[in-house]
Amino acid sequence: MTGFCDGIITAMITPFTEKGVNFEEFGKMIEYQIEGGTDGLVVLGTTGEPATMTEAEKTETIKYAVKKAAGRIKIIVGTGSNDTAKAVAASVRAEELGADGVLAVTPYYNKCTQKGLFEYYKAICEAIKIPVIAYNVPSRTAVNILPETVEKLATLPNMAGIKEASGNMAQVCETMRRIRGKMDLFSGEDFLNLPMLAIGGAGLISVTSNIAPALVKKMYNLVKANKLDEANEVQDFLLPLEDACFLEVNPIPIKAAYNMIGFNAGVPRSPLTELEEHNKKILLEKIKAAGLKTV
Repeated sequence: MTGFCDGIITAMITPFTEKGVNFEEFGKMIEYQIEGGTDGLVVLGTTGEPATMTEAEKTETIKYAVKKAAGRIKIIVGTGSNDTAKAVAASVRAEELGADGVLAVTPYYNKCTQKGLFEYYKAICEAIKIPVIAYNVPSRTAVNILPETVEKLATLPNMAGIKEASGNMAQVCETMRRIRGKMDLFSGEDFLNLPMLAIGGAGLISVTSNIAPALVKKMYNLVKANKLDEANEVQDFLLPLEDACFLEVNPIPIKAAYNMIGFNAGVPRSPLTELEEHNKKILLEKIKAAGLKTV
């Protein structure tokens, strides 16, 4: 299927306090995203740190996001696992709680075959009616969804797209060729947002848009308006900020960035740590250079 969520989708952080999820601050962040023109939010994706959240926290986070969004913006829930049964159960829960769609990362650690990948996504798609986006990020999972497998996934009725974060543009182009008009492509690498959109990508799932949604949306709109010269100018302007948002493993820098622009994002949960002091200086410099207000 195509057309589920064209535009920019922010891979949201989860703000924590020592007691749990900071829902008051999470609500402010959602409003900031809506004001910035974001089209959708991924909650409980990699950037949201679900690996260190309890099941109760995940449930409450989904409930809160759906209620706060109130239909103004699509809520897509991260539900992937290295256990198919758990991924299916998480996807069913997301649907029951009102999510508009799910984002399911490939199984990690197990290193399944391409057949295993297809069966994994088939099980998720058959368990729910809402759209499913596959997520290919070999650097984290040690598994790569090959273009021919993505083409096969496109035959599943509610498979809405693939978030591509392999970093391999040759592979991405071949995937796009095979799924064009059947399933959507979403950029999962901020550095490659423009080229992925230029080859026909429907949208992007961005970390940088946590703090700069309006700028990222501006670049998207320019590409879709076929104003590539202007889009390149915006992307060139954004690139130093995007680089800074990945000075350390995601979501360490983007949480620090939220704090720098006036939100209370808290700190990552262990085993992740706070951004190193020398990297904080670099990040703050790039945030200011991008024209964002800091505190």
